[in-house]
Amino acid sequence: MREFDLSNARWRKSSYSGGTGGEACVEVADGIQGAVPIRDSKAAPHGPVVTVGAAAWAAFVGAMRN
Repeated sequence: MREFDLSNARWRKSSYSGGTGGEACVEVADGIQGAVPIRDSKAAPHGPVVTVGAAAWAAFVGAMRN
Protein backbone atom coordinates (compact mmCIF):
# COMPACT_ATOMS: atom_id res chain seq x y z
CA MET A 1 0.00 0.00 0.00
CA ARG A 2 1.38 3.41 -0.98
CA GLU A 3 1.46 6.24 1.54
CA PHE A 4 1.06 9.89 0.63
CA ASP A 5 2.33 12.99 2.41
CA LEU A 6 -0.87 14.91 3.14
CA SER A 7 0.67 17.48 5.47
CA ASN A 8 0.21 20.25 2.87
CA ALA A 9 -2.95 18.88 1.26
CA ARG A 10 -5.60 21.41 0.21
CA TRP A 11 -8.86 19.91 1.43
CA ARG A 12 -12.24 21.00 0.08
CA LYS A 13 -15.70 20.00 1.18
CA SER A 14 -18.17 18.47 -1.25
CA SER A 15 -20.67 21.00 -2.57
CA TYR A 16 -23.37 18.51 -1.54
CA SER A 17 -22.25 18.53 2.09
CA GLY A 18 -23.71 21.95 2.79
CA GLY A 19 -22.38 24.37 5.35
CA THR A 20 -24.22 23.12 8.40
CA GLY A 21 -22.03 20.16 9.36
CA GLY A 22 -24.78 17.66 8.55
CA GLU A 23 -24.54 13.92 8.11
CA ALA A 24 -22.91 13.83 4.65
CA CYS A 25 -19.70 15.81 5.06
CA VAL A 26 -17.08 14.57 2.62
CA GLU A 27 -13.79 16.33 1.90
CA VAL A 28 -11.30 15.59 -0.85
CA ALA A 29 -7.75 16.85 -1.26
CA ASP A 30 -6.47 18.28 -4.51
CA GLY A 31 -2.93 18.19 -5.83
CA ILE A 32 -1.93 14.60 -5.03
CA GLN A 33 -0.64 13.13 -8.29
CA GLY A 34 -2.54 10.02 -9.36
CA ALA A 35 -4.67 9.78 -6.22
CA VAL A 36 -7.59 11.42 -4.44
CA PRO A 37 -7.57 11.41 -0.62
CA ILE A 38 -11.07 11.42 0.92
CA ARG A 39 -12.08 12.01 4.53
CA ASP A 40 -15.11 12.64 6.73
CA SER A 41 -15.01 16.31 7.67
CA LYS A 42 -16.61 15.57 11.05
CA ALA A 43 -13.48 13.58 11.98
CA ALA A 44 -10.99 15.99 10.36
CA PRO A 45 -8.22 16.80 10.59
CA HIS A 46 -7.05 13.77 12.59
CA GLY A 47 -9.52 11.14 11.40
CA PRO A 48 -8.85 8.41 8.85
CA VAL A 49 -8.24 9.12 5.17
CA VAL A 50 -9.15 6.81 2.30
CA THR A 51 -7.10 7.27 -0.86
CA VAL A 52 -8.38 6.08 -4.23
CA GLY A 53 -6.80 6.23 -7.65
CA ALA A 54 -7.57 9.32 -9.72
CA ALA A 55 -9.14 7.25 -12.50
CA ALA A 56 -11.41 5.45 -10.04
CA TRP A 57 -12.45 8.77 -8.50
CA ALA A 58 -13.22 10.24 -11.94
CA ALA A 59 -15.36 7.20 -12.78
CA PHE A 60 -17.21 7.50 -9.46
CA VAL A 61 -17.90 11.23 -9.89
CA GLY A 62 -18.99 10.65 -13.49
CA ALA A 63 -21.40 7.92 -12.42
CA MET A 64 -22.86 10.15 -9.70
CA ARG A 65 -23.44 12.96 -12.20
CA ASN A 66 -25.33 10.61 -14.50
